[in-house]
Formats: sequence, structure tokens, C-alpha cells
Amino acid sequence: MHGLENIVGLIAVVVATSVLARRIGVLSPILLVVVGIGISFVPGLLEIELDPEVVLLGILPPILYVAALETSVPAFKFNLRPILLLAVGLVLFTTVAVGFTLRMLLPNVPLAMCFALGAVVAPPDAVAATAVARRIGLPRRVVTVLEGESLINDATALVTLRVAVAAAVGEAMDGWSIARTASIAVIGGVAIGVAGGLLIGFVHKRVSNPLIDNAVSLLTPWVVFLPAESLHASGVVAVVVCGLSLGHRMPTLMSAASRLQMDAFWRMVKFLLEGSVFLLVGLQLRALLADVERPFAFTAGALAAVVGVVIVARIVWLFPTTYLARLIPRVRRRDPSPSLAGPAVISWAGMRGAVTLAAALALPATLANGREYPRGLFVILAFGVIVATLVLQGATLPTVARWLKVPGDDRTEDALAEASVQHEASRAGKARLEEIAGDAPDGVVERLRQMALSRSNMAWERLGRADRETPSAAYARLRREMLDAEREVFRQARDSGRIPEETLRQAQRDMDLEESLLERGDL
Repeated sequence: MHGLENIVGLIAVVVATSVLARRIGVLSPILLVVVGIGISFVPGLLEIELDPEVVLLGILPPILYVAALETSVPAFKFNLRPILLLAVGLVLFTTVAVGFTLRMLLPNVPLAMCFALGAVVAPPDAVAATAVARRIGLPRRVVTVLEGESLINDATALVTLRVAVAAAVGEAMDGWSIARTASIAVIGGVAIGVAGGLLIGFVHKRVSNPLIDNAVSLLTPWVVFLPAESLHASGVVAVVVCGLSLGHRMPTLMSAASRLQMDAFWRMVKFLLEGSVFLLVGLQLRALLADVERPFAFTAGALAAVVGVVIVARIVWLFPTTYLARLIPRVRRRDPSPSLAGPAVISWAGMRGAVTLAAALALPATLANGREYPRGLFVILAFGVIVATLVLQGATLPTVARWLKVPGDDRTEDALAEASVQHEASRAGKARLEEIAGDAPDGVVERLRQMALSRSNMAWERLGRADRETPSAAYARLRREMLDAEREVFRQARDSGRIPEETLRQAQRDMDLEESLLERGDL
């Protein structure tokens, strides 16, 4: 019963804190960590120990999967070079930089173990950076690069961590062993992800029930993650590849009802999982402090050094790799050099999250021959990096973006492109209508023509003045009032016994669907 109370309390705090964060204009991940830290010092309140397997096996796969589903495959492929430079190159660079820094501070700790902590703190979080980027309206390409980085960097960090820990506990690790481990992780993860995408896509194609479709979607992250991990491949890579494959083909795999239900379902799951993760991170502070053996002054100095290296390493890596690549003519022709604002804002979007803490908690208790090392210090350093980057970089990223005057996407250009494509789509729809109309009633055919025309006009209206109500906006406003009146009639009929509850629910569902289309601007 105590476990159930903790789960209910956890969800309640996540919801309440998220509401408060929106009210006061603070990013919810930051406030959730701060609230978690405060609660951790209240005895008996939400005393939940974070199990690394819960994060790495239970929470990480669905979070990565839904992020991959929402990622544009064409945009991902176009930005693959900067994504890999960050997700692979920067993670390794940060691992080495932090490792050597720790070795100078702790000369008695094996270098391999110092590299292990470097791998732990190297990957930015899959949630925090993109949450900030979307909220402050950063350019679409910046968001794509940050999303792509966060999808892959966990795999690089976890494979690097696996190699470093193996070396630290006494396993023989030469260059060939490292190359083999990395190759199996990447190639195996890609292969299993592709196979999983084909298999799950085959199932979705043949399922017509939205509930079963959603159940299959819920199982998918673990269907590819668990086999990959059991074969020593990268489960993270498998989940990402599978999610990208399915997300790109989703319009042809599922019915409209399944897609609508799945979208709502994953939005709720994502909200609860992400919020719970950040709250759980904050809740660990009191327990972590109890395990630190070193004096406070040394711990604070080591933390300042590691946080500084983590932040500076990202800046030092990003600018040269961004502009030196343009010295290659083929790269420069395909992708001209960006202004300094873009790389600068990406360099400041290095917030860490729960994967860092989970990986730190999974560090071994002892090293080769039972040798001890300051594990408690390593874990508190990882925790400190999470809090420092979230609070320092997460809270200031909007200000940095404004100071750099990062240009947003051209909304007019987007609206023009949408209107042009919508016009083509409406013409194709009307042409198809003329082919198949046959003996259909004239009123029905005319109504369909008007609907196609209305969709096309709505797209062009977005190019008009923002301070003037468009015909589509007026239609939506008036139709909502009509729907409210219709709902009231059905409710009164149910209360008076003229119709059963089931009839009210069906009518309510139809009206709710229509209103949701009005809110999305599709009617």
C-alpha cells in the first residue's frame, strides 16, 4: 500500500508542479527538480529510491520512442552530420575532458573509472533542451539538431560507460575489444530497430481496432529494446531507429481513429513520465548526501570543476566543428555556414537529466580486486551536474536566445508553403470526387466540393492580417456556440429520461470530435 501511495503522490505532485510552472512562467523540468529537492528533506514524504533499471529499462525506452515518432526523418537525415558530431563526437570529447579533470582531482582513482563518470555526465537530456527550444520559438533546424542529438547521445554514453566500467573492474579491454563492443552495439541496434519497424508496421497495417493499435504501440519500445540489450546491442539505437521508421510511415499504417487515439495516449504518457523523472531526480538529494565521504569543500570544488568542464567542453567542441566542416566545398555547397547565433544557442542547450543520474547509480560498488573508490562522490557529482545545468542553462537559455537575436522560422513562408500544398491537395480531392461521384445526390457532391474549397481557403487566410477575424475563425466561433446549445438539449433530454445515457455519450463524442477539429482549424 505504501508503494501505491507513493505513486499517487508522485503523480499528484507532478501535475500540481506542472500547473504552477505554467502559471509563473518557469520550465517545468527545472521546477520539478527544485520541488523534489525540497520534498527530499521532509521525513516520510515521498521517500522513493530511484532504481537505475527503472529509468534505463522502464522509462527511457518509451520517452525515446515517442520522441523518435515525432521526429521528421527528412530533417533528421539532412542534419545527420551535426547530429552525429554532437551525439557521438561531443559525448566522447566530454567523456575524455571530464575523465582527465577527475584524475587530476583524484589521482588514486583509475583513469578508466574517471572516464566512466565522464560518460555518465556527457549526454544532455532528451527532454529539457527541446522543451526550452520549442517554448521560446527557436528555429526549426535548431530544434531538429537538439532532438536528434538527444535521441542518439544516450547510446554513445551508455556504450562508452560499459567499456569504461569493464576496464575499471578488471576485464581485458584492448582496441579490438572496444571496437567490437561499439560495432555490435551500433550495428546490432540498427538491425533490430529496422526489423522491429517492419514487424510492428506489418501488425499496425492489419489491425483496425484503435485500442489494439494503441496497445501494440505501447509495447513497441520494449519489443525492440529488450532483445537488443539481451544481444549486447544498443537498445537505445534500436528504439530510435524503430520509432523513426514507424513515425515516417504512420500515415499509411494506421486508421485516422487509431492515430488520434495514439496521439492523445502518448501525450499523456510522455507528460507523466517526463515529469516523474525530473521529480524523482530531485527526491534523491538527501539520500545521496548521506553517501558522500569527502569534505564539503572538496566536494563543492570537484563539482564546480566538473560542471565547468561539461559546459565549456560543449562550447569548445561546437564552434570549430560547425565552421571547419564548411571548409569542405561539398559540405559548404549543401549547407552554407550559419550565423554565430545558431551554434551559440545550441552550445548553451546542454541540460542533463535522469539518464545521467540513473547511469551514476548503476556504477559498480568496487573495482578490480575489490578495490574501493569514492562512489558516493561520483554519484553526487552527477546529481550536481544535472541540477547546475538545468538551473543555470535551462533558466537562462531564453535570455541567451533573445540576447543573440536568434532568428525564428519565417511563419509567412511556412503559411505560404502550406497554402500552396493545400491548394494542390484540394484540387486532387475534387478531381477524385468527379471520378467517383457517379449517381451520388447532387447535394452531397456539392457539399464535398465546398468542404474542399473551405480547406483551401483556410490555408490562404493564414497569410492575411492577424488583427482581423477571418471567415474561418468566424465560422469556428459561431459553430462552438451552436455546439454548446446542442449539448445542453441532449443533456436535458437525458436528465428528463427521454434518451438513455448511451445516446448522450454518442452524441457528445460526435460533437466533441467536431469541436476538436474547429480548435485545430480543420473545419
